[in-house]
Amino acid sequence: MALNFPNASRSYDAPRHCVCFWCYDNACEVAFQVSDSMLSRLSHEAAADEVALLAMFDRYRDQILLLAKHVYTPGTRNTYTIA
Repeated sequence: MALNFPNASRSYDAPRHCVCFWCYDNACEVAFQVSDSMLSRLSHEAAADEVALLAMFDRYRDQILLLAKHVYTPGTRNTYTIA
């Protein structure tokens, strides 16, 4: 498994209450969603708006990428939720 995170972009999906980001396993794109509740657990603080949640994601990016590598299973699906 060699997940590559070449793009630092992320976005907030309000209807799903999560921050979305993407990576690659060779040529395959893999999407990840980090729930608001997971971000709150990582930071031990509550955030109610998009700006604060994206800031939390940025602050804990390294930990989130490690979680993404942990939950990823090559070839099984192309979307993962970290809840």
